[in-house]
Amino acid sequence: MTALSPGTPAAPAEEMLTILLIEDDAGDAFLVEELLAGSPEPTKIIWARTLAETRERLTDDVHCVVVDLSLPDATGLEALRQVLTMAPDTAVLVLTGLNDAHMGVEAVAAGAQDYLIKQDVDDRLLGRAISYAIERKRADLTQRKLAEAQHRSQENARLERGLLPIPMLRDEHTRKALLHQARYLPGRRQALLAGDFWDTVQTQDGAVHVVIGDVCGHGPDEAALGAALRIAWRTLVLAGHTGNDLLVTLETVLRHERKSPEIFTTMCTVTIDPDLKHAQLHVVGHPPPLFVRGGVRGGVLDLVHGTPSGPPLGIFVDVEWTTIDLPLGDDWAMLLYTDGLIEATVGGGPDLLGTEGLIRLIREQGEIDLDRIITAVQEMHENALNDDLAAVLVGRRRL
Repeated sequence: MTALSPGTPAAPAEEMLTILLIEDDAGDAFLVEELLAGSPEPTKIIWARTLAETRERLTDDVHCVVVDLSLPDATGLEALRQVLTMAPDTAVLVLTGLNDAHMGVEAVAAGAQDYLIKQDVDDRLLGRAISYAIERKRADLTQRKLAEAQHRSQENARLERGLLPIPMLRDEHTRKALLHQARYLPGRRQALLAGDFWDTVQTQDGAVHVVIGDVCGHGPDEAALGAALRIAWRTLVLAGHTGNDLLVTLETVLRHERKSPEIFTTMCTVTIDPDLKHAQLHVVGHPPPLFVRGGVRGGVLDLVHGTPSGPPLGIFVDVEWTTIDLPLGDDWAMLLYTDGLIEATVGGGPDLLGTEGLIRLIREQGEIDLDRIITAVQEMHENALNDDLAAVLVGRRRL
């Protein structure tokens, strides 16, 4: 054991148990040294006579603080509280001559790991008490970190949940006449928010606007960017911006908010006229939506054809995206989706489901049922998606 001295040189932490003894009586300090002399592991004692000296000698290498409650500059529980404040992550053991059971209970309640009476202590009891105190403190810190992690997880979940979209359909007629369903599955485990995003808004003129997008990459940065783009899109639409003007502004937001210049975003926007019989689309480097007219059985089911509006956001500068006009008719439905829905592997091989496979899957099912489609895709992934997935189904109900 290292000799008792306020100035004892430090030994390697992994080879030495370091005890900070706060004791103003030299005889009692020597007694502690004698009791720990037979410790099975090398022990270094740093001696401080007052709390003022303690502040100078307390380091991260200290495993346990042994404190008397009768010190020149503090006594009783006040001395203990000051030590606990100075060493919040270190085991603290009270070693005092005050044989007071009530005081012992209060000391442990205040945060001490144990309360020992000097005249009742022998070498085995003191060594065991220090070891137990260190383990109790370690367990307490682990529990505290776990509780903090759970609290952060709950706060993050609340934050992510608050950033998810709530469709804004203003009037009762539209809510009755318009079929609207959405599904959203982040690929990250235990996440509610992903780089994929969607939203639906009805403006004062009665038009219904739908967006679906995909920020390249996976992780919290991409999820934050996706949320920023969705909120920016909703704000711009409600302010009356559409078409190329809206996309140019979104690209400005993307270039300012992204973490690296390689990040880009694909997107598909749809503006449906108030009578639900005509739509304008912008397919911005994104998979084109599926369009159904006259029902899946016996009707027309195909991709929305036409020249793509242009490249994804964030790649080229001074881009103008063109509008795709789409007559809808009286009986129609449209499925917007991100590539997580069509990049499932088929039969465990290298081939992907793709848009043709998605059309085939819908024909086999006889309807566009988002839950059944997603279940089938998850089964292709052995119930574990490799990518984020978002899908929005809009259509005209048969009233």
